[in-house]
Amino acid sequence: MTRPLIFRQASHQDLGAIIDLLQDDRLGGTREDNIRPLRSEYVEAFDAILADANQFQLVVEDEGSIVGTLQISILPGLSRLGMKRGQLEGVRIHSLRRGEGLGQKMIEWATGFCRARGCAAIQLTTDKSRKDAHRFYERLGFVASHEGYKLTL
Repeated sequence: MTRPLIFRQASHQDLGAIIDLLQDDRLGGTREDNIRPLRSEYVEAFDAILADANQFQLVVEDEGSIVGTLQISILPGLSRLGMKRGQLEGVRIHSLRRGEGLGQKMIEWATGFCRARGCAAIQLTTDKSRKDAHRFYERLGFVASHEGYKLTL
């Protein structure tokens, strides 16, 4: 019998595995740096996430290995009668574990997390080139209702 997946807040000991997951991707491989020791920018960003009550860095652990991660930001807002939203970022499943249903379980966990914190919606962005991701999110009930824009600073 296999042990159940563990969904938990990431710790400093997980940071290397998280960066590896972010880099283990066609796009992430071009923009992440998983050389050890990790760059100070990663450590500083992780410290900021841990210090902010509206941020949560999830890791999914399976038999001692980190197999998934995502960041949840709880966004308070004035529009829609002060509705809170959960913003998902950096959604990754280890490339050798994709297609096993882990991503769906991770999104379901994140949905429950956001719901428990009073969010009325979850939102995310995904690169236009990630056609498999688009199908995945649509299968889970997400709707591509908006056009997103980005300005690199």
